[in-house]
Amino acid sequence: MTTTSIGILGGTFDPVHFGHLRAALEIKQILQLDKMHFIPCRSPVHKDSDTVASAQQRLAMLNIAVTGVNGFVVDDREILKDRPSYMLDTLKNMRQDFADAPLCLLLGSDAFLQLPTWHNWRELLDYAHIIVMTRPGYPLRFDDELKDYFEQNKLDDYDNLKDNTAGFIYVQEISAIDISATNIRALLRANVTPRYLLPDDVLAYITQHAIY
Repeated sequence: MTTTSIGILGGTFDPVHFGHLRAALEIKQILQLDKMHFIPCRSPVHKDSDTVASAQQRLAMLNIAVTGVNGFVVDDREILKDRPSYMLDTLKNMRQDFADAPLCLLLGSDAFLQLPTWHNWRELLDYAHIIVMTRPGYPLRFDDELKDYFEQNKLDDYDNLKDNTAGFIYVQEISAIDISATNIRALLRANVTPRYLLPDDVLAYITQHAIY
């Protein structure tokens, strides 16, 4: 029996843009994952400020962005919760739904370096692999605690990810696309078009609803 392998990309997606979408596509293709789940959080716990777009608007923008893309799935499990989003709880919930599936949590290098600030972060590998996405020319620089964690759990060959449902850290370099949702929102507030930084249909939705 073939087991489905699943990538997981969480975030606020306020709004979703080509940086998110291209990174997810590259990881899906390189690691030969069957599905890529985009999981927008309801209430971010690692951000300094609240989201601008509502949960339902961010969900709608994601659905628009991934329409017609094979294997891309918008997962609303965090949006449906009436409490802050902790990735560990999300992974536990996903493991209930996909008991035998390799789960691969995608983290940018900056997010990975902040891992010790996350809720019960050492338990994440009990439920998923961690895929650290790096940019060319930007090597990872750890503090001692995270360096030990990385060295104990790193995997050098991504082919072995699918042989295990969870438990390893793999580093994958992806294209350097420097797009930020913060910058997109700033452009919109300044009445400057952010076209070509995000899908046209998403921009049309933002304009229609005057979100930012």
